[in-house]
Amino acid sequence: MNLTAGRRGARAARADGRRDDAGGGAGAVVETGARMPVLPPDHTQAILETTKEIAALLKTSGCPFALVGSVAAYAYGIPVRLQHDTDFVLRREDADTVTELLREKGVLVIDPPEDWLVKARSGGEEIDLIFSLAGRPVTTELLERAWTLPVDSVHMPVIDPTDLMISRLTALSEHHCDFGALLPVARGLRERVTWERVREETEGLPMAAAFLYLLELLDVIPPAGAAGAGPAPGEPGAAPGQPRPDGGGGPER
Repeated sequence: MNLTAGRRGARAARADGRRDDAGGGAGAVVETGARMPVLPPDHTQAILETTKEIAALLKTSGCPFALVGSVAAYAYGIPVRLQHDTDFVLRREDADTVTELLREKGVLVIDPPEDWLVKARSGGEEIDLIFSLAGRPVTTELLERAWTLPVDSVHMPVIDPTDLMISRLTALSEHHCDFGALLPVARGLRERVTWERVREETEGLPMAAAFLYLLELLDVIPPAGAAGAGPAPGEPGAAPGQPRPDGGGGPER
């Protein structure tokens, strides 16, 4: 073994500002010489552009749909970082109509092995067209509860805040239980969510129960059965047709 060459290589690595032990961060040099993978750049604007493009196409299909997932949280003003994809929900019976339209417009459509969604790709970004949220089919009623909100200046239907929280909580499991990512969403939506309905629809799910208990301990939401557990009239999540506190009409649908 050439010890001189080895010492020279170690000095070069240190001179480059990288650690030569396994405790280094992203880009650290380890014994094998491999570098730890770095996080991808922020895709927020690229994902928003793709979201607007696909929403415009879905509007022309005549099929009901709604934005869901992290981009939906973004539409409600939650400061989330968009890194992975954009998600839309639609009814299973509309899938063929929608996918045929996307293909005609040059969007790459992929049929995954899962039977609850179709994947697509446009502008280098991933798109999920979802028919079932955490095992629950997307229904006309769920889509009718959606609110029309601007997403980077383009208006589109966005899943109701209560339905958004239910979909996020029912997706939690022993293998995927990131409370850290969900907590800012709950904080940002807390006055627009009907928490009693969230409790009812997530009853019996231990991860959801643990997260709701955490929200109570942090004074984000009131305890079960307490007054003030629902959204204010006229806010997203309130019953359709309720007036705003200032006397104006409900949000655009």
